[in-house]
Amino acid sequence: MSTDYNDTGVDSTFAAQLRAGVCPWTGVWRRQQRSNLAPLELQGPYRFDNAFFKDLIARRVLLRSDQELFGGGASNSTTDGIIRAHATNESLFAADFAAAMVKLGNLALTGSNGEIRLSCRRAN
Repeated sequence: MSTDYNDTGVDSTFAAQLRAGVCPWTGVWRRQQRSNLAPLELQGPYRFDNAFFKDLIARRVLLRSDQELFGGGASNSTTDGIIRAHATNESLFAADFAAAMVKLGNLALTGSNGEIRLSCRRAN
């Protein structure tokens, strides 16, 4: 996955912190940069809560795919509403997450329909 903290949609202070710290922009990904890690969720990377959605609204998210979820415009009106609702209501986020996990569990993506990987980086 790539990051694009030079994107104009990212909070400028956040982008400057990334460029100066753990994610220096070199244009080329090098072996020694593999140890440069940044949390995907800033406010509480070790807690499971709705802070990611607050960071998303504040435009302080690391991944380009996450940045695309919230646009503040008509093109993202469906996801923008969901993100605002989850940012302001942690109970709603928890209930929606639980419901999504149940749906995922019912997909039966094992056997000939899929596999559970021993390592996420490669197929079994």
